[in-house]
Amino acid sequence: MDFFSALTNPDSLFLRQTLLVGLFSSVTFGIIGTYVISRRISYLAGAVSHSVLGGIGGVIWLKTLFQLEWLDPLYGALLAALLSAFIIGRFGSGRKKEEIMIGATWAIGMALGIIFMDMTPGYFDITSYLFGDILLVSVRDLKLIIVLDIVIILFFYRFYHIVTAICFDEEFARLRGLKVDLFYQLLLGLTAVSVVLLIRVVGIVMVIAMLTLPAATAGLYARTLSGMMLLAVIFSAIAIVGGIALSYSANLSSGPIIIVCAGVIYFVLAAIKGDKYSL
Repeated sequence: MDFFSALTNPDSLFLRQTLLVGLFSSVTFGIIGTYVISRRISYLAGAVSHSVLGGIGGVIWLKTLFQLEWLDPLYGALLAALLSAFIIGRFGSGRKKEEIMIGATWAIGMALGIIFMDMTPGYFDITSYLFGDILLVSVRDLKLIIVLDIVIILFFYRFYHIVTAICFDEEFARLRGLKVDLFYQLLLGLTAVSVVLLIRVVGIVMVIAMLTLPAATAGLYARTLSGMMLLAVIFSAIAIVGGIALSYSANLSSGPIIIVCAGVIYFVLAAIKGDKYSL
C-alpha cells in the first residue's frame, strides 16, 4: 500500500516512470518469452544474456582507458548479444553443435567480461547490470523499450503464421518453402536486443527467468500461440508490478523480488491446474 500511495505523490515522478517501464517491459517479456518457450531455446537465450557481460566489460575498459565519456556500456552489451545470437544461429545447426555453441558463448562471454573488468583501473559497480534495478531506469530506457515493443508487435503481427509454423512444425515450414533459417536468425536477433534492453529491469543473471516463467505459466492455460502471448504479457505485468511494490515497501532489490513473484505465480497456478507435467 505504501507503493500505491507513493504513486499519487506529485514528487514521485521516478516511481511512475518505473511502473511504466515495468508495464512496457511486460510486452517484450510476454511475446519474446512465448517464442523462447515454444521453440525450446531457453538455454540459448540464457547464453545470449550472459554473454553481454563481455560487451559491457569491454566498453567499460575502453571508456576508462581512453576517457570516452559518451560510450555507454549498453552499446557493448548490444554488440555482444547480437554477435552471440549470430554465432549460435549460423554455426550451431544440429542439436549437438548448438549445445556446444551455447556453452562456449555463455562461458567465453562472462570470462571476457571479468577479464576486462580486472584490467580496468578504479572502482565501478556492475550490480545493476547483473541483478537489475528498475528504480534506476531513465527516460531513454523507457523510450527504447517502447520502440522495441512496437517493433516486436509489428513483426509478430506481420509474420504470425510463419512464426507459428517454425515453432511447432519446422519440417512442414521447410517443405512449404518458408525461409526458416532467415526467420530463425531474425528472431534470435530480436531476442538478443530484448535481453539487452531488459537487463536493467531484472539483470543479466535473471533475465532468462522473466523470458520463461510468465510464458510457461501462460502455456498452462493457452491453446494458441497468440493466446499464450497475451496471457504471458499479463502474468509478466502482474509479477513486475507486484515485485516493484514489494521491493519498494520492504526496501529490497527489485530484480530478485520480481523473479520470486513470477515463480510463485507459476507454481501456484501449476498446482491449481493439477498438471503433473507442469511441475
